[in-house]
Amino acid sequence: MYDVVIIGSGPAGLSASIYANRAGLKAVTIEKSAMSGGQVLNTYEVDNYPGLPGINGFELGMKFREHADKLSCEFKVAEVLSIQEEDGHFLIQTEKEKLQARTVIVATGAYHAKLNVPGEEKFAGKGVSYCATCDGAFFRGKVTAVVGGGNVAAEDAAFLARGCEKVYLIHRRNELRAAQTLQQEVKELPNVEILWDTVVEAVEGNMVTESLLIKNVKTGEEKHLPVNGVFAAVGIHPDSELLQELAERDEQGYVIAGEDGRTSRPGIFVAGDIRKKKMRQIITAAADGANAVNSVEEYLRTLKA
Repeated sequence: MYDVVIIGSGPAGLSASIYANRAGLKAVTIEKSAMSGGQVLNTYEVDNYPGLPGINGFELGMKFREHADKLSCEFKVAEVLSIQEEDGHFLIQTEKEKLQARTVIVATGAYHAKLNVPGEEKFAGKGVSYCATCDGAFFRGKVTAVVGGGNVAAEDAAFLARGCEKVYLIHRRNELRAAQTLQQEVKELPNVEILWDTVVEAVEGNMVTESLLIKNVKTGEEKHLPVNGVFAAVGIHPDSELLQELAERDEQGYVIAGEDGRTSRPGIFVAGDIRKKKMRQIITAAADGANAVNSVEEYLRTLKA
């Protein structure tokens, strides 16, 4: 019987592993991939993690894992198929075995919806990004494009406009879905140009992104748009299916939990991008992992009382 089973080994899960070990809890972290780190592994350069300016995402992910290994944290590579509650504890079923735990921390994160066009995977981290606040600083004084028409796309365009020479906002329809205040702000920015009724057909370049192949959906006209970077803002999806029947989620699937990670189901906690919150960054995910373990400790004390 584990005190806590941690599902996911991105920054939130690894932070939880470290804090659980230091708290003296019997813990295990289950990771679907054979390599820890989560989405950070696909980030070309991380320039906003305190104390480690300019570190690449892969190296940062490895540092997190090395810290956990130094503390002899237990890891298992497996995909979790289900979580069930039984007699006051939880059964975590993987394709290999069934584990028992008094508590569970789910840190499975979220994934960005992709453009699904040629060149997107090739140039991921080399001009293709899914987070303007994470990577926008690398494109200061350069030309960028944002793809999307919702609040996130409008916010990204406004954010990038502060430092970029030019920002194209590419939207497949003839009007944005963003809040009116955001729309007005973007339309008034002198270095933002909205390309209506337009979709991206391909990301092009040699070593890094150099242009986009775009098409007007009404006329069918295609052209090459020179850019140094493209930010996809066409949606993000929390990986929360495991908790579909166990914890309250919002309409987008994010698990409703406060800073303490407590969900609507006692004994189940969440950390990182799966949690409903305003800011999703590496540092906030790591903080979530620490907070969740603190909540686990408090919960376990109530079981013994």
